[in-house]
Amino acid sequence: MPTYQYQGRNAQGKQVSGQVDAPTEELAAESLFSRGVIPTSISRGGKAKKEFDLAELFAIAVPLEVFIIFCRQLYSLTKAGVPLLRAMKGLTQNCTNKQLKEALEDVSTELTNGRSFSAALQLHPTVFTPLFVSLIHVGENTGRLDEALLQLSHYYEKEVETRKRIKEALRYPSFVIGFIGIAMVILNIMVIPKFASMFERFGVDLPLPTRMLIATSNFFVDYWGLLLALFVGAIFGFKSWVSRASGRERWDKFKLHMPLVGSIVNRAQMSRFSRTFSLMLRAGVPINQSLALAAEALGNRFLEVRLLEMKAAIEAGGNISTAAVNSDIFTPLVIQMIAVGEETGRIDELLLEVADFYEREVDYDLKTLTARIEPILLVIVAIMVLILALGIFLPMWNMLDVIKGG
Repeated sequence: MPTYQYQGRNAQGKQVSGQVDAPTEELAAESLFSRGVIPTSISRGGKAKKEFDLAELFAIAVPLEVFIIFCRQLYSLTKAGVPLLRAMKGLTQNCTNKQLKEALEDVSTELTNGRSFSAALQLHPTVFTPLFVSLIHVGENTGRLDEALLQLSHYYEKEVETRKRIKEALRYPSFVIGFIGIAMVILNIMVIPKFASMFERFGVDLPLPTRMLIATSNFFVDYWGLLLALFVGAIFGFKSWVSRASGRERWDKFKLHMPLVGSIVNRAQMSRFSRTFSLMLRAGVPINQSLALAAEALGNRFLEVRLLEMKAAIEAGGNISTAAVNSDIFTPLVIQMIAVGEETGRIDELLLEVADFYEREVDYDLKTLTARIEPILLVIVAIMVLILALGIFLPMWNMLDVIKGG
């Protein structure tokens, strides 16, 4: 979450300054007002330093299914006219997720102290995303909190459906690749060494495939510790590289161009952007703020940087369609819909149609992904079986010749 540097005066009129974490500058100002500070200037600064918290480091994100239930229940209560504080206390008692329950207890306490709902939510950035807080903030200010909650529940339902489809599509390839890895370990540790000792006793000449298998097995058995260390080191090195802004941006860009799945990832990101941007515009969030929140919701650093550049171009006086073309990340369909929507004032409706269109395409591609990956997996398995067969059976035939000759 962004950190804002502020200067202002407290209730006694004294000059104060400091930092405040908030999704937007408007929410930062509201948070300061709730503390009794009147801000005179607010500017976005660096990340605030935090104390090391082991529990936060290993904290598990609240499942989206829990958010859907929470939004649906709170929507029903607010729609029925139940006061917000009473509704929050009731939901807190019935919440089964520990992390969300603790956050809701604190939010209820802040509501009792007079803080606004959105300002109380933003105190828990690990639980409530900036997108969630911003929509609640808009719904709170416009008197349509129930509609904001309903929109959020629909949004999270779409996210859950997309994630389930991706998991289903990747389940079979992941199982096959994992099984191949386990089989290779067992063969190198248990099977090939026994055949090697048998061939050595008979003293037969070993063909090249057999020598390659035995050499690989010996290296694996003798240096398994080194291989394990290299594997773990590669994982930590990759995570360290991805944790840097430049590495994360390059990796996220590569994911959009990966063989077989790159186009699917790209269209899924376009669908998520279109739905998020449409959701924010329909809720009444300004275009520049909607772009920033949609960029953060994508979870792709490469696209996020380009969208923030697009936001800066719009703030400098450019129109949306020109900035979208210059960003060089959108498909022709998205650009066309943005241009038409800009002229007609219906960007939110047209982008929602784009999101539905790409979701259907992604759903179809994910259903056929397994069929496209299967031939590649079969070729890999066939090559492994061929190497093993040649490496094991060719020396056995030579052994039969030795036995017959003896």
